[in-house]
Amino acid sequence: MAQSIDPVGRHFPLKLGKKPARPGAVKFKLANFLVKTKLPTPPKVFGHQDLIGGNWQMLGNDHYGDCVWAGAAHETMLWNKEADRTVAFNNQSVLKDYSAVTGFNPKDPNTDQGTDMQVAASYRRKTGVLDARGKRHKVIAYLALAPGNPDQLALAIYLFGAIGIGIKFPNTAMDQFNAGKPWDVANNAKIEGGHYIPGVGRDAKGNFVVVTWGKIQLMTPRFYKKYCDEVVAYVSDEALLAGGKTLDGFNLAELQADLNALPKA
Repeated sequence: MAQSIDPVGRHFPLKLGKKPARPGAVKFKLANFLVKTKLPTPPKVFGHQDLIGGNWQMLGNDHYGDCVWAGAAHETMLWNKEADRTVAFNNQSVLKDYSAVTGFNPKDPNTDQGTDMQVAASYRRKTGVLDARGKRHKVIAYLALAPGNPDQLALAIYLFGAIGIGIKFPNTAMDQFNAGKPWDVANNAKIEGGHYIPGVGRDAKGNFVVVTWGKIQLMTPRFYKKYCDEVVAYVSDEALLAGGKTLDGFNLAELQADLNALPKA
């Protein structure tokens, strides 16, 4: 049975690394920029995770609590692959961002305390995540979804390609992951810490497809309802350019106007 005594799951065989959610930390709400009359209906099955195949990589999350940064890399990889571009990340590039934002030092275990999702999202907008070739990849903006709302999550994944999901991670989910089973609500579960996972699709049984620890993992809607404590959609130039797709039902012009009205600090 997995054990943990701190936010990054130091006693897990694999690490966690998301700090507790701060409700309201992400000011812009996805729902405020959706145009209901133009919203598409997601098909039953969707997602482009097969473009990456088995090449997601662990990106340090087996040794350190950098799940927020490994997830950011995975999202960036997928957005670019949709446009037939290959962007690679490695442990070194991902851990550099973890260090830059949190003060993490691999030589000092006490600094491995995980990451606040809003702080990471702000860094991704202002600075961008570093790939293996030294190029940075920014997002235009980030918006909060209603935690635990599976219908909104499905729509957001369909619109944006990848969504950052924060969950309170139960010990039973590690057992399910190790057994190759979907994450689902189980009896006698205990929360071991916070974890970050990109949501990238939905399967024929209605399970959400997520990426964690270098692999594809399925997650039931009821698990999402119970354990999600924050979730963020990112608007990325790279995602918008992927395959020439547009965000039908999303008011990008209004978002840009609101961004322009923000203080420039």
